[in-house]
Amino acid sequence: MINKERMVNELIELIGIDSLTRQERQMADCLTKKLHSLGYEVYEDDAGKKIGGNAGNLICNIKGDKGVSAIVLMAHMDTVTPGIGKTPIIEGGYIKSDGTTVLGGDDLAGVECILETIRILKEENISHGDIQVVFSIAEEGGLLGARNLDYSKIKAKYGLVLDSGGKIGSVAVNAPAQNKIDVTIKGRAAHAGMEPEKGINAIQIAAEAISNMTLGRIDAETTANVGIISGGRATNIICDTVEIKAEARSRDLKKLESQTAHMKECFEKACEKFGGTAVIDISLAYPPFRIEESAPIIKFLEKGAKNAGVELILEATGGGSDTNIINGKGIQAVDVSVGMDKVHSVEEQILIDDFTKSAEFLLEVIKSVE
Repeated sequence: MINKERMVNELIELIGIDSLTRQERQMADCLTKKLHSLGYEVYEDDAGKKIGGNAGNLICNIKGDKGVSAIVLMAHMDTVTPGIGKTPIIEGGYIKSDGTTVLGGDDLAGVECILETIRILKEENISHGDIQVVFSIAEEGGLLGARNLDYSKIKAKYGLVLDSGGKIGSVAVNAPAQNKIDVTIKGRAAHAGMEPEKGINAIQIAAEAISNMTLGRIDAETTANVGIISGGRATNIICDTVEIKAEARSRDLKKLESQTAHMKECFEKACEKFGGTAVIDISLAYPPFRIEESAPIIKFLEKGAKNAGVELILEATGGGSDTNIINGKGIQAVDVSVGMDKVHSVEEQILIDDFTKSAEFLLEVIKSVE
């Protein structure tokens, strides 16, 4: 029942719309128009105002059988940089980036999968429960759209987030929490040539701290990274301020706490060694989630996979997504693959057969919800 040609053409249309984080206005307007054309009302919340963006999350309610559990279908509208002037090409059965920007299949493939599925439900008059479609903003900016979603409008018990890669049928059921670790190291400025003894070099402190950290893959459940370092004004000035952005992730909260404490201690010890100070701000970016195999949503996925002719693969992931946030709000949700590949790079691509098969899988899962 899936219309492959329609899906491909519409995905290419969506890719052609610039939609960077906090700049989703044009995409939101396009999707609102498409949902209106299907006869559905669309509510836009005020999340954009809260985060300094130009558009909010879109929420569309599709009424169904009240005797069937309500579900939310979710995908994000924003793409990462370089994402201005995206030009897709079709080659060897793939939709690809032209090599100058990302493709934006993350997560426009998820958006299109939802659009095609709800069209088929309507065109074929297929029975289903209430469906709430959410197209979120600023996922790539730290899940900000999902964090600021108007949850007073969300009544669904279960959720399917279309925002993952891998073989169709792959479903993330276990994902880590992440701690953001923002550090400002303070030293003391001095002339680097005339009186360096009077200075305290914040760069040296940062180097000491980072060199003593355990980073990268800590264990099967835990990772850590220092991603951004900035500071200094000139080579003839002892650097007095360095700002560092780091993170720690783990699917085990005790391990997350331990790794975060280790990184904090490294900064503190380095400051003590060289006489500097550090302001360390630690915040939870998103909570973990774990869906047990006995959970009702897994039963719907199993039945849907069987009917769609795909293998259901339940996975643990090291990434965070809107799925983490909505699970934290009490919605039992999983992250479903739409076949995206090489995301966040100018080599991003998606196999057309995978992309269209993801809509078939989603349709069968919706039909399996009880």
